[in-house]
Amino acid sequence: MTLTNAVALVTGASSGLGQEISVQLIEAGVQVFGLARSTERLQALHDTYGDAFIPCTADVRDQDAINAVFETIKEKAGRLDILINNAGLGRFGPIDEMAVEDWDVQHDTNLRGLYLCTRAAVPMMRAQNEDSGFGGHIVNIASIAGLIGNPNISAYNASKFGVRGFSQALMKEVRGAGIRVSCLYPGSIETDFFERAGVDMTENPLRAEDVAATAMHVLRAPENHLISEVVVRPLRPRNDM
Repeated sequence: MTLTNAVALVTGASSGLGQEISVQLIEAGVQVFGLARSTERLQALHDTYGDAFIPCTADVRDQDAINAVFETIKEKAGRLDILINNAGLGRFGPIDEMAVEDWDVQHDTNLRGLYLCTRAAVPMMRAQNEDSGFGGHIVNIASIAGLIGNPNISAYNASKFGVRGFSQALMKEVRGAGIRVSCLYPGSIETDFFERAGVDMTENPLRAEDVAATAMHVLRAPENHLISEVVVRPLRPRNDM
């Protein structure tokens, strides 16, 4: 896919992997609509990159807010070539000690948010395919936790396994409309995810800029080339030599 002059929406764009993907997209000539809840962080990115980064303050769980973001994209850009469903969070602990609110917020953010954004993006991309023969590309950021279950992260596992199933089904549903769907399964990434989840960072995590570069590689694949799944792990997770 040719990225120059493309239009992208990145969720969870204000920090971590989402911010790094946004920056690399901008450097490739893409106009990025960055969605997150933090107006201040989004504005800082706009101050740095100007109109190449359009701040969109919204909660991915809020259907009305998401619909408003897509109306903004239609008004300002008239198209959407790339959707990066990156927004997500984790709350860890034994299942019998986990609050219902912690279960709900993970599934509402990691799955409902992804669904709402995808549901709004697909009609735009279908229309683009009718006009040009290529609809667009949806990249869902899952996790190794979407492939392997582990104790004390059962709610997070369930949400990310859901992302995996959603991605596989969606890929088969829309590929005939010229829409590519890719799902990335990164291991631990050096971001503030672990601090927010209340657990310790792994010893040798992946770097956000390297995982973002993998996403960029997937996006740059030739138009008839579908990379549906990518698993990324640290080579030496415990700094073994």
